[in-house]
Amino acid sequence: MEAVEALKKQGMQNLILDLRGNPGGYLDAATMLADEFLPDKKLIVYTEGKARPRKNYYATEKGDFEKGKVFVLIDEGSASASEILAGALQDWDRAEIIGRRSFGKGLVQEQTLFPDGSAMRLTVARYYTPTGRSIQKPYKNGYMAYEEEVYDRYKHGEMVNADSTHFNDSLKYTTPGGKIVYGGGGIMPDLFIPIDTTSDNEFARSVFGLGLVSRFSYDYTDKHRNKLNTFKSIDDYIKGFSADQRLLSDFFVYAIDNKVRPDEKSIQASKQLIANQLKANIGRLLFGNDAFYRVVLSDDKAFNAALQQAESTVQSKVKESEMK
Repeated sequence: MEAVEALKKQGMQNLILDLRGNPGGYLDAATMLADEFLPDKKLIVYTEGKARPRKNYYATEKGDFEKGKVFVLIDEGSASASEILAGALQDWDRAEIIGRRSFGKGLVQEQTLFPDGSAMRLTVARYYTPTGRSIQKPYKNGYMAYEEEVYDRYKHGEMVNADSTHFNDSLKYTTPGGKIVYGGGGIMPDLFIPIDTTSDNEFARSVFGLGLVSRFSYDYTDKHRNKLNTFKSIDDYIKGFSADQRLLSDFFVYAIDNKVRPDEKSIQASKQLIANQLKANIGRLLFGNDAFYRVVLSDDKAFNAALQQAESTVQSKVKESEMK
């Protein structure tokens, strides 16, 4: 809410909400956040189980961003509460969902504590979006199939091709605005963005997995503190600092010193990603998270797609105003 207030003071008209990799949390957090975007009395989510009657959760009169357009970014790591939020905004035609199909975790669990300090969690119901879609992906094929479902998406090409996802017509739902949405597990985006494969090689996985990018950034910042301190703002840094070939070469030597040896194919595939991450990490050490995300998002396909959509919305409003 602090971020929304700060952005509104800067003249924000549309909002991009990034829920990628967000595994969710408490139901109250999801419904309270959805309430900020939806008008009074709009259904946010409902729960229902074999032995539990339906329970509805509605938006209230409060809401700090009920008018501007919303764009929500999701991926296969978006689960539970983040799916409740994305599903509610999609079903009410309140947001455009961008990215890849979410995880599909929509079970309601109750916890019972025992005298010895242990506890049992029992699944008692499921979450459903306002149109009636079950968020939970099926687990009828057994535990292992359920656990490997996201991995199967990679094998079947769903991560790179929207046409690889197939839905049963019996799971088709229609929003009030006439948009077709599907149930069957997870939230399917309105605009599909394939997964970025630039880090899909052993070298990139190793340097990120071992934390070499962040460690190198710390060392570099310490060694070049006087030069970096000439940047007085985030804008100065973004415009003036370049993760050039010399910086990349120094990093590759650093990786070799840490027993991670790059090959030419891996270098060509991941050098842009590594350069972006190096600049972002150094920026964070100088100016905090705002600098990090501004650099990282500049090379983010899903974010830039959302930004393009948001800018198109603003331009359309300007044209409509001029015509009047």
